[in-house]
Amino acid sequence: MARILMLTPQVPYPPRQGTALRNWGILRGLAAQHRVSLLTFAAPDQEPTPPAPLADIVERVAIVPQPTRTLRDRLRDLLTHTRPDLALRLESAAFRQQMRAWLETYAFDWVLVEGLEMAPYLDLLPSRDSGSRLPPTASPAPSTVYRLPSTPYIAFDAHNCEYLLQKRAGAADLRRPRRWPAALYSAIQWRRLRRFEAAVCRRADLVIAVSEADAQALQRIVPQLDPVIVPNGITVAEYAAFTEKADLQQPAFVFTGTMDFRPNVDGILWFANEVWPDILSLLPFARCYIVGRNPHPRLDALRQIPGMVITGAVPDTRPYINAAAVYIVPLLVGGGTRLKVLEAAAMGKAIVSTSLGAEGFPNPETAIHLADYPVVFADACLYFIENPAARADYEARARAFARAYDWDVLLPPLLARLEIPPTLAKV
Repeated sequence: MARILMLTPQVPYPPRQGTALRNWGILRGLAAQHRVSLLTFAAPDQEPTPPAPLADIVERVAIVPQPTRTLRDRLRDLLTHTRPDLALRLESAAFRQQMRAWLETYAFDWVLVEGLEMAPYLDLLPSRDSGSRLPPTASPAPSTVYRLPSTPYIAFDAHNCEYLLQKRAGAADLRRPRRWPAALYSAIQWRRLRRFEAAVCRRADLVIAVSEADAQALQRIVPQLDPVIVPNGITVAEYAAFTEKADLQQPAFVFTGTMDFRPNVDGILWFANEVWPDILSLLPFARCYIVGRNPHPRLDALRQIPGMVITGAVPDTRPYINAAAVYIVPLLVGGGTRLKVLEAAAMGKAIVSTSLGAEGFPNPETAIHLADYPVVFADACLYFIENPAARADYEARARAFARAYDWDVLLPPLLARLEIPPTLAKV
C-alpha cells in the first residue's frame, strides 16, 4: 500500500465535466488500494469544504481557493517569464505553504501531479537526479529544498499533450487574419510549453498519457520516455442507469463542456455558423443546446441565432445528454481523448463528431459517425433524425464502445505501477 499525495487543479467531486471526471475516477480507484492525501484548488463555483463522498475516501484533504490572474498579469508574464502561461495560471503562495507543511510532516511514497498546470509545485521536491530540473521561474516560488521525511517518487498525469494542443490552435488561427494576434500568442506559447512539458516528463519517475497518440507526441520531445497509457474513463454504470431527462425541445442537438475552453468555443462557433443553418433549413423547430459553465463572450452572438440555446452552468449535464436526439462533438483542435464522448456513449446516444473530436480512441468510426466538413456534419445529424432505425443502431454501438472505458478496466496498469517498491519508467 503506497502513500500518495495527489495534486489537482479543482475539487474533483462532483465529477461532471472534463478534468474532474478523470481526477475523480483515478482518485477513487487509488483510494480503494492506497492511502491518498488530496491537495486541490477550489474553482470559483466550488465550495471550500470537501464534499462527503470525497472526504470519506481520502486520508486527508486540503482545499485552497484558485488564484485569479488579470489580462494585465498575463501580458506582464508573457514578457517577463520563460515558463508558459499554463504553468503560471495556478501559482499560489497558500497552496505552496500547505504542500510544504504536508511534505515536512508526512511521509509520501508518490506525488501524483494531475495536469501540467500543477507541475510547477514540483519545485518543492528535492530531485533524485541532479540533471532533472524544471525551467527556472521568475515568480516568488522558493528554490530552497526542504528537509522531508521521505523523498517521494513523482508521477505526472498528462491530461493533454499541451504543446501540441497549443500548436494546433495557432495553426487554426493563422488561416483567419482576424485571429493573427492569437496565432502569435500560440507561436510563443507552444514553444514554451514544449520545453516545460519535456522538463516535467524528464523530472517524473512515471508519466501517464491518455492515448497512444499523446504518448507518441510526448516521446517526440523526450525520446526515451516510456509512458503508461491510461485513457480517459468513466464509471459506465452511473451513466447507463441514469434516467432523468431535461425538458428539451425536440429534435435536440446537445453539446457539453466548459465553455471558456478554447477548443470548445472554436468548435461550437464553427458548428453554429457553418453547420447549423443547413440543419435548421430542414428542421426549423430543432434546437441546439450548448451546456456548460463560463460561456465565453465570443459565444454571445450565438444567442441571436434561431434555435441556439446557451444554458451556462447546470448542476448535472447528464439530463441534457440523456434528452439529446443527437450528441455533437464539433471540435477542430484538441488533444487527448474526449470525456464528453464517453459520457454520451455510455448513455447510449447517437454521436456525430469531427475526426479530431474522436481522436485518441482506436477505431472510433465503429460507434461514432465522423464528419469533418460542414455539409457532411449537417447531413449526418439530419440522417439520424430522419432514420430512427439507424439512430438506434448507433446508440447500441455507443453503449458497447463505452464499456471498454470503464475505470475498472482502465486502472489496473496504473495501480500496478504505483506499488512500492515501484516499477518505474524513468528516462
